[in-house]
Amino acid sequence: MNKLTDILQCDRPVICGAMGMLSGPGLVSAVSEAGGFGVLATAFATDPDLVRDMIRQTRKRTKKPFGLNLQVMNPLCEQFLTIAAEEGVAAVTVSGGNPARLMENRPPIPFLVVTGTVRAAKKAAALGADAVIVEGAESGGIQGMKTAATMALAPAVADAVDTPIVAAGGIADHRGFLAAMELGACGVQMGTRFIATEECPAHESYKQAILTAGPEDTLLLCAGSFAVRTLPTPLTQAVQQGQDVDLDKLAGPALENAWLHGADPGVLPAGQGCGIINEILPAAEVVRLVAGA
Repeated sequence: MNKLTDILQCDRPVICGAMGMLSGPGLVSAVSEAGGFGVLATAFATDPDLVRDMIRQTRKRTKKPFGLNLQVMNPLCEQFLTIAAEEGVAAVTVSGGNPARLMENRPPIPFLVVTGTVRAAKKAAALGADAVIVEGAESGGIQGMKTAATMALAPAVADAVDTPIVAAGGIADHRGFLAAMELGACGVQMGTRFIATEECPAHESYKQAILTAGPEDTLLLCAGSFAVRTLPTPLTQAVQQGQDVDLDKLAGPALENAWLHGADPGVLPAGQGCGIINEILPAAEVVRLVAGA
């Protein structure tokens, strides 16, 4: 046991990060059942009853602890937090904005706050976060415009706060896990590595795109005050070139069609760790290999 496994009551300090509609009961339960910590996603959720059902479906598959991610940008995130507490979810992760309003009258449940800067990590620690997930610029999905690389960010945060930290971004194997521990983390969070697993509902074309990509093949798609690291697609390359594009293809229904059904890909989030992901494995095997147990 270490600080992270003590907080999460799991066996191995490996978190499967929330990845939209990809982080459902199947993948989450497989990660938790293997001793890691799976996290259900609610970023695109619009129905509290479906979130409650998702939690219950996961519990039918595993008796091990698992979590729920709260996206601050989702206007229903406070309702989702209430549901998480009522359903006895083991912990929540908070991302996509300032966690203050969620933590003001927080229920007695561990909070892990995702941050991309030292300043944000200090604020999260001051608010009483049980752990800070330090997500470097190598990570896939949404990140801040000023995020530093994990190698620089994780030790800087470890020096700045007494709160336990979890390293994320570019970690996809046991070497990354060991490096994170040396940088001052007590565990890791991974996303891209878990897309390329048997239990992830991502379409085979998405998984194969990750397997064939090198670490230099992803690109940052700027969207307002945020950036999204993605595999190159005709749409994302057009955006980078300043061409007019149909932004609806970057939204929920279009993402679902691309991620789950292999339709015309708009955005396929992936971190730079894809360069060392060479095969699709059971989620349990990924947990064991990364944690070295």
